[in-house]
Order: sequence, then C-alpha cells, then structure tokens
Amino acid sequence: MNFDAITIRDIARELQLSVSTVSKALRDSYEISEKTKKLVLEYAKENNYRPNPMAQSLKKGHSKSIGIVVSSIDNQFFSQVINGMESEAYSQGYNVIITQSHESYDLEVQNVSHLIHRAIDGLLISIATETADVEHLRRLQQQGLPIVFFDRVSSEIDTHKVIVDNLGGSYQATIHLIDSGYKNIAHITSSVTSSVTTQRLSGYVQALVERGIEVNDQYIKYCAHGGLNLEELEQAVDELLQSSTPPDAILTASDRITTSTMTLLHKKNIRIPQDVALVGFSNTVLADVLNPSLTSVHQPAFEIGKKATEMLLSIINSKRPVTEFENVILPTELFIRNSSLKVAPE
Repeated sequence: MNFDAITIRDIARELQLSVSTVSKALRDSYEISEKTKKLVLEYAKENNYRPNPMAQSLKKGHSKSIGIVVSSIDNQFFSQVINGMESEAYSQGYNVIITQSHESYDLEVQNVSHLIHRAIDGLLISIATETADVEHLRRLQQQGLPIVFFDRVSSEIDTHKVIVDNLGGSYQATIHLIDSGYKNIAHITSSVTSSVTTQRLSGYVQALVERGIEVNDQYIKYCAHGGLNLEELEQAVDELLQSSTPPDAILTASDRITTSTMTLLHKKNIRIPQDVALVGFSNTVLADVLNPSLTSVHQPAFEIGKKATEMLLSIINSKRPVTEFENVILPTELFIRNSSLKVAPE
C-alpha cells in the first residue's frame, strides 16, 4: 500500500489549470496573477504538496524509510520503544527517522510535515499530550499514508494500534497500595485528553470503588505536559501535600512523572514510604538502585516498538488497501520494591 504524494499534475488537474501555470505559481512567478497563485498555494498546502527530489521514490513506495514521532528520546520508555522499532525495521531493510514532539501539538504537526517531506513510506506515532485535534494525521491517512499508533493513540482514526494494559496496570498498582494498608491514595497523571490518562485513571478508580474507598477528586492531579514542565508537577505535589488530609500514597502515571515526583518528595524532605508511598509507571533501568527502590508498573516497551513496526510494514508492503485493523494490548507487570512497602512507625 503506497502513500501517493500529490504532484504538480494532480494540482493542475484538480484546479483545471495547465501544469506550466501551476509550476510557475508555486515558484511565485511574475507571469501568474496573485489570484491564481493564492488558489494554487492554498490547494497545495491543504493537500500536503512538497517539492521534493525524492517524490518519485515516494510515489513508487521505494524510499525504504519510516518516520517515528515520540515525545522525548531521553524518556527511558520511548528509548526502549525505539530500540524495538529499529530492530524490526532494520531486519526488513528499512531505515528510521526519529523526531521529538516534546509534548507540543505544534511541534508534532511540524515534525510530521518534515517527515512527509523526507518521503517516508509510513508513520509510527505516539500522540503528544497537547494534541486533541488529529486532523493533520487523518488527512495524511486519507491520502494513503500508512500510520500506526502506539502508546498514546487516537480513537478518531481507524488503523493498527499498539498499547499496554493501562487499566489493568494501574488497577493492580492501586490494589497493591490498598492491600499494603494505604487508604488515602492520590493519582498524578498526564493530560486529560490523552488515551493513556483515561485508561490509567479508570484502573485507579476501579480499584478504589471495588475496595469501598471513596474517590476523592482532590487527590487526582493532571499535568498537561506529562511531567516535562517541572513547575506544573511541583504545583500538583504541593497541592496534595498541603491538603487537609494529605495522601499517604501516590500512584503516578508515566515514567517522567514518576521519577520527577520522587525527586520532588526528596527535596521537600518527605520520606518514602514512611510519609508517602510511591508507585509509578516507569521503565527506568535504575528502579532497583533508587533510594528507596521504586515500585513500578513495567511496560514491555521493546515489544511495543517491534510490534508497531511489524504492523506498519505489513500495511506498507500490502498489495491491496488494508481495511481491517487490530488493537493490540500487551500485558504490564508490577514490580514491588521498597517505595511502597509499609514500615513500622518509628
């Protein structure tokens, strides 16, 4: 299945102009009226036209490159995902081009545009926490670009998606805290629009309800930038610690939020787990050597990347349009360490 890049001939046909006129309009030639230039440029922009020396290879589906959009490559989770992607891509003779959104919608749109300009055969993307509108992706898919979502996905676009059992992971982590004797359990999570936020919040709420613990909205804190903005996260932590009944445990919903929350608690001389227990979603390889060692929900990041790439390449290499898609949910695993273990009062 090939992504058909729009050409000058396509523009000319749609606007009922000559190829020469379109070409000159795109070059801002004095020979073409401003009205015609405006018409051509607007159509070209709306339909993702890019003057590109690799356009012919893209048209034939032979660029042998796939684009990747993640929030940040210094995030342990995403770096492990990328390792899985590279492993599968290289084994099938494809190269990868990696970009970072830094949780910005505008940067995500810019990165996707850049990748299209580089003549990618397909796109692997985890949506930025700021992204609520996926029209930039929907338009490309409608034009034929194979897209596979991983981790943070959109329900508005029908394609292959690879996620982990977010609900089950947060449910298991919350049950662990309840069974360990904690009753006032807070949850620090990411953007309210993120699919991951919704699923992990659901698991947290489900565990509380099942064990007869009232859900306290004051204990649920959203960080729109997923922990990248430390001031935003610190405000959430401060609000929890300064509440009339401070939490005795915190469940954090992402790698960066987890490790940054631990750092903030240390700076505020909050003892873990004596004052506040901590459990998070984290793929950091340092979980065992942190002080205290970190109880965390581990995600099979490498497998996510490998599976997502395998599915993308299956679309790219398909001889016919792909109309049936799969939502793959990989299991998580809770590793219990010292940060959540109840200790006797001193």
